[in-house]
Parts: sequence; C-alpha cells; structure tokens
Amino acid sequence: MVRKLTVWIASLTVAVLMMVLVLAGAAKAQDLAGDWHGTLKNSLAELRIGLEITKAGSGYQGRMISPDQGPAWLPLDAVTLEDGHLTFSGARINGRYEGWWDDVQSAFVGQWTQGEALPLVFTRGKPPERLRPQTPKPPFPYRAEEVSFESAPGVRLAGTLTLPPGKGPFPAAVLITGSGAQDRDEAIMGHRPFMVLADALTRRGIAVLRTDDRGFAKSTGDFAKATSEDFAADTAAGVAYLRGRKEIDGKRVGLIGHSEGGMIGPLVAAADPQIAFVVMLAGPGVPTRELMTAQREAVGRTAGVSAEAIARNEVTMGRVEAALAQPKDWDQAQADAAKVLTEAGMPASGATTTIRQLGSPWYKWFIAYDPRPTLRQLRCPVLALDGDKDVQVVSKQNLPAIREALKDNPKAEVVELPGLNHLFQSADTGAPSEYARIEETISPTALGLITDWVARTTGH
Repeated sequence: MVRKLTVWIASLTVAVLMMVLVLAGAAKAQDLAGDWHGTLKNSLAELRIGLEITKAGSGYQGRMISPDQGPAWLPLDAVTLEDGHLTFSGARINGRYEGWWDDVQSAFVGQWTQGEALPLVFTRGKPPERLRPQTPKPPFPYRAEEVSFESAPGVRLAGTLTLPPGKGPFPAAVLITGSGAQDRDEAIMGHRPFMVLADALTRRGIAVLRTDDRGFAKSTGDFAKATSEDFAADTAAGVAYLRGRKEIDGKRVGLIGHSEGGMIGPLVAAADPQIAFVVMLAGPGVPTRELMTAQREAVGRTAGVSAEAIARNEVTMGRVEAALAQPKDWDQAQADAAKVLTEAGMPASGATTTIRQLGSPWYKWFIAYDPRPTLRQLRCPVLALDGDKDVQVVSKQNLPAIREALKDNPKAEVVELPGLNHLFQSADTGAPSEYARIEETISPTALGLITDWVARTTGH
C-alpha cells in the first residue's frame, strides 16, 4: 500500500511538472513581443529571416526583414497570436506565415507561403551574423564621401564616392548593379561585393562611384517602372557627375557592371565614345531569351531536378512567353499565362505573382534584348569575365558569343575563371544555394585580375 501510494505520488508529481512546463510554454508563446529569427530554405537559396514584434493595444504589430536580400524592412499585416497559434502576412509581397508554438523547441513551427509553401521556424533573437571576412573595416586609407545627383525627372541617385589620397585627378569607375533592386554595395546573402571591389580599386588609386538603384534605399524614383534603358541613363548620369568633379580625370572614367550591369555598361559605352573602359562581370553576350533558357536548365540541374522535369518546365515557359507575347489585350495575356502555370501545378497565388513579375516593363524589355550588336560597336578596352561554375550566366554559352562580338576590338580580353560562380566566389557546384554559405565575397584571383587590369588600362 505504501509502495502504491509512493508510485501514485510520483506519477502525480510528473503530471504536475508536465502541466507546469506546458503552462510555462504557453506563457512564453503569449509573450510575442521582441526579436525572432528563422531560416527559409529551398533548392535555390538559404535566407535568414528576422521579425521585430511590438505590442499594439491588446494585440501586436511588427515588421520583417531578410538581411540576405537587403536592409529594407517589410511592415507586417494582421499579426495575431491565439492559443499559441501565430499568423501574420506581408501584403506587399503576397506572403503569409502560420505557425504553432512548440514548447520542446521553444519556437514557432510553421510555414511561409509565397507562391509555394516552405517550412519556417522562428526562435527568439536577432538573425545570426554571417562571417564575411572580406568586408572592409575602417579606418580606410582613402576618403569615402556620401554623394547624390539628378538622373531623370524625379530620380535622384544616392551613393558613395571613394577617393584615393591626394588631389588627383584620378581615373575612376562607375559600378553597375545586377538585376533586381540593389543597394550601392550590391548586398546579397550578407555579402557586399561592390564594397569589396570599390575598396580594392581605391587602394590602387582608382576613384569609385557606387549608387543605390533608382527607387531603392536612399535613391528616389520608381524602380517598378524602370527598364534596363533607364538604368543605362542612371549610369550615364553617374559618369557625367564624375566628369564634373575636379578630383576626377574625365578622360579616364570607365564602367564595371555585374550580371545585368555587365549588359548596361556596353549600352552606355556604345553611346559615349569617351568611356575609357568597360568591365563585364558575368555580363550577357547572347540574346537574353537564350541566356534565361540555359540558366533555368543549369540551376535546375544543380538543384537535383531531373532532365525530364527540366524539359517539361521549358515547355511550360515557352507557353507562358507565347501568351505574354500577345500585344492586343494585356489583361487577357496575363490571365492566359497564369492559367498555363496553374495547369502545370503552381498555386494560383504563386502564378499571379509570377506573371506580374514577368509582365513588368523591365522583363518585357530585358527578354527581347540581344547584346551582340552593342558589343560590336565597342572600341574602348573591354574585359569580360565569367566563372566556369556560374549557373546564372553559363560561361560555355556566353563567352564564345562575347569573343565573336568583340573580335574586331584589339583592346578586348575575354577570360573564363575556373571554379567561380556567378558572384565570382570559389564554389563547389555554383548553385545559388551556396552563395550564403560561402564566406568568401569575391575570389582574390578575380579581384586581383580586375584591379590589375583597370590600373594597367588607365595607366595608373
């Protein structure tokens, strides 16, 4: 009898303890205010996500950030927490989160839905810092000046001008970002490649101007309505600004562009014979429609997608592009294209978001562009670099086209760099999912090649 009572008391104690733990967990779940972080993963990327939640009357409000995609915060809509069930949405990006408190993990376990549904767990604290040893740290042996200048009506570009010590006049480079809204450092996955590049060049005596894209960060304008031609106009405005500075040698101003920026650089140089040089870092040399087809195949292959699935995807994309090519009724064209995607298995919300992106002024201009005629016009020194593990601009397709287009330019150099990806990092597969995990921002080999070439070309 005593033993049975002892066992019963022990069992009761365990039950009470479990109840206390559950209640404590529920209390923690109800205490939502503060910082939370998680990691969003798919076959293409691994993104840190941060939440900042505050009390608002009897409820909550908050904002979300993806530091690997940039410094901008996204306001959250309808943040609710009921009985450990957390929901919020981001209407601007058509995304929604739904999760439940897990006492064992001390975390909200759920999924983020934005076209597709992906698992996402939020735990207390800010997103962990990435190791980025190449990011320059002050003090710097050069001057860094905040600048701004007009480009087009309503567009004022903000950026950083780094100047070597001394009075000059110095040779200079304008850095041109890749596709998507980018800040002056071309920040991605915790990396700041344009800051690294500007630092290396300025230490070699080259002044560097880098700016936030129009309508992004500190620059004004409407990014959503802009095309590559508009970004070319912004680049030309940067060149004009440098030529108006007494510290700059106006005859030695050149352009360095990455990805889409490597396409915009030649556009500007072809219209301005005084451009001193062009550096194309994974810049397109083939018609962009062909480039995108090769990109989808290469990215899919590194993500483990079967050849059959890749082929089916290309058939679907062909039907989408054909639907969007209908000029008579744009609303109907978008509806037809979205129907193609839903028939292929994409959720309706994801199809609508995708078609909205594909129907943007930028994409319609970009997908119809052939860079080869522009490249043939260039007579200034040109350095074109591709990494052989780049799956976004496939070097085996791209570089032969660039060589052919530049064959009559004796000042052109075309180089394939072994082992480097689209960001010119030393990579294993080149898959975009590696970008965040790689600590190196730019391969020292690529960085040295660029800085040596620019210094030699400008006679500095």
